[in-house]
Amino acid sequence: MLTFALAAFLLIITPGPGVLTTAGVGAGYGYRHGGNYVLGLFLGSNLVVLAVVTGLAAVLLADPVIRTVLLWASAAYLLYLAYRIAFSGTKIAFIGAPRPPGIAGGLMLQIINPKAYVVATTLFSGFQIWESALLLEILVKFLIMNAIWIPVHILWLSAGVFLHRLDLAPRTQFVINVCMAVAMLSVVALAAYREF
Repeated sequence: MLTFALAAFLLIITPGPGVLTTAGVGAGYGYRHGGNYVLGLFLGSNLVVLAVVTGLAAVLLADPVIRTVLLWASAAYLLYLAYRIAFSGTKIAFIGAPRPPGIAGGLMLQIINPKAYVVATTLFSGFQIWESALLLEILVKFLIMNAIWIPVHILWLSAGVFLHRLDLAPRTQFVINVCMAVAMLSVVALAAYREF
């Protein structure tokens, strides 16, 4: 179980669309709006896990047309987010938006987030805890994953709020934005590499 928990921590904390946008919402809108966005991400993350565990994701992704359309749609959206992050100016907000994305924004991001599917598939198919108690294993993995997921996303939200309060030099803020955009692009590249 410790190996599973460590893998879950490392997979969840690494930069991907969910945590990067969480930091961005924190930087741009603070804790209140950020909390709504994180709730949406949380619901979306658990829906992705349910889709993976029940096999729904495998059934949908088994069709090459559906898989390709979903891959290109999510890649296009993530490229758009990376663009918005990189060119959001010299103000750290990771992503500029006229209003906070809210619960629906977080939910929709996780549903098209390729990293969410990779993490769920890795955690729920790659770490066997009990051979003869599949349902108990799934339940325990859900609990462990969420016990890690929640504080990690609160940490990223807090990092965004903290960066906003630092009042860094414009060039430093621009460099941070570009680094976050590159991290987002790496997720797109990894998803495309896995597909092709």
